[in-house]
Amino acid sequence: MTDQKNLVLAIALSIAILLGFQLLYETPRLKQRQAETARQQTQELAMPLAAGSQPNPATSGAVIPGIGAPTGAPPAAAILDRGVLIRQQFTAGDRIRIETPRLHGSVNLVGGRIDDLTLADYRETVDPKSPEIVLLSPGGSTSPYYAEFGWVAEAAGVAVPDANTRWTTQSNILGPDHPLQLSWDNGAGLVFERTISVDQNYMFTVVQQVRNATTQPVTLLPYGLISRHGTPQTSGYYILHEGPVGVVNDKLHEHAYKELKEKGTVTDRSTGGWIGITDKYWLTALVPDQQAQETARFLYSQRGAEDRYQVDTLGDGQVIAPGATVESTARMFAGAKLVRLIDDYADRLNIHKFDLAIDFGWFYFLTKPFFYALDFLGRLFGNFGIAILVFTVCVKALFYPLANKSYRSMSKMKKLQPEMTKIKERYESDRARMNEEMMALYKREKVNPVSGCLPIVIQIPVFFALYKVLFVTIEMRQAPFFGWIQDLSVPDPTTVFNLFGLIPWTPPHMLMIGVWPLIMGVSMFLQQKMNPAPPDPIQQKVFMFLPILFTFMLANFPAGLVIYWAWNNSLSIAQQWMIMRSMGVKVT
Repeated sequence: MTDQKNLVLAIALSIAILLGFQLLYETPRLKQRQAETARQQTQELAMPLAAGSQPNPATSGAVIPGIGAPTGAPPAAAILDRGVLIRQQFTAGDRIRIETPRLHGSVNLVGGRIDDLTLADYRETVDPKSPEIVLLSPGGSTSPYYAEFGWVAEAAGVAVPDANTRWTTQSNILGPDHPLQLSWDNGAGLVFERTISVDQNYMFTVVQQVRNATTQPVTLLPYGLISRHGTPQTSGYYILHEGPVGVVNDKLHEHAYKELKEKGTVTDRSTGGWIGITDKYWLTALVPDQQAQETARFLYSQRGAEDRYQVDTLGDGQVIAPGATVESTARMFAGAKLVRLIDDYADRLNIHKFDLAIDFGWFYFLTKPFFYALDFLGRLFGNFGIAILVFTVCVKALFYPLANKSYRSMSKMKKLQPEMTKIKERYESDRARMNEEMMALYKREKVNPVSGCLPIVIQIPVFFALYKVLFVTIEMRQAPFFGWIQDLSVPDPTTVFNLFGLIPWTPPHMLMIGVWPLIMGVSMFLQQKMNPAPPDPIQQKVFMFLPILFTFMLANFPAGLVIYWAWNNSLSIAQQWMIMRSMGVKVT
């Protein structure tokens, strides 16, 4: 009866895993894609509302610009393709080009926004001629996403720059050696100046100055904001955060888009830290003065049918005496989440916990060292696939003593299988006596039946840590192996159900069983054949079904992880075969 219960439980669990994967991952992702398409269609027809503003309770009446459509944005009928809109604004003389080794784009002189960025090192596909990844887009395009810096006045009636302000400049380019200097006079005695500089990578520095030529003191508060219009399509994985994120008040805050919709606004006071919006591989983040106290906010609102998300920081009020000048400095990261670069910024610029921008997860203490090991091996061999193979050998060597003990125990169990079968047949009707005789056999032969589980239990964190590395680090994105594997961070693109491309048919997602998942399944099957079989025939059939189940499951995992598992199984088979041969155990 117990064996039958175990069988039913195993089958139910297997079905639950397959159905759960389809219902909890595939179906929501399909619905999300459909919703995104519908949102974009609706967005083109919806009329953007005028810019709103949201009060900040931490200040005396000062408000940060809201997250509505920018003032002066074109009506819905005039919403343009991003490229067309930017070209028109260049023609009108409203943009200054950004040219760095890693960034292309422009600054909008109307509003002074950084709202046009593409990543020079990264393409949408593995084709080197495919378009560069677009990070930021201006208001008036189909998916606005931009950064803005400025001042808000504590008292009403003080004119400060806004989204319609046209800044003047003598610069014609923004680059590592060419800062962009902007200025604007409000006509009432306040002169605003802004210097934007950028390094060789992805860090912008924005220095704002205000000169008071009036006869009265003025109190202004510096702010920075990042606004994103529309809910972007995300990977949909529980293990990865995409959306508003930041370290505020010494604590990591991660707000999923859906969660922020429910909360509306999250506000906190903080000294140091950072706040931004992250995608799987890209990040746009505000880095305020790490010594100054700021009010940080995560916000959501809806304009028509469009979702709006914003993160912002607001500094304390600065009193500008007549004839005096005040200055505020902030930074903005906008680019790829390269681990070494993020760590360098965190250390060199003393950005508190900036390394948490990369979601290494609960196994941080394993995941990050694993990344550095793989990154070192990848640079050494020039191929991250080879790095995974070499890394697997190192992991196997580390766990060799435990694995050796485990395989010896399993070999003894396999050698004792005929005697175990006799005991089972002799005491089939007396389960208590059968268990007693089994334990006596184990004790007499000095065999521990559970010792084979220890290496597996220990390697589970290793597996998940490696999975996390392959999944979240951009260094693995579009990293080729050999043959048809041109991106280790995505599933094997082949499938047996169209004869690996010979038949012009694209099977359903669940039937995308590629070459490497099949290799992994075969290696798992061979390894099971070498282990002692369960005494119950039904349980044997259930265990024989597991390689098939895992083949389907891992077919949707990154190819690099499947290669790791197949290679790890192959090394285990070789190690176990040598041990069984040395102990005189028949290898089947």
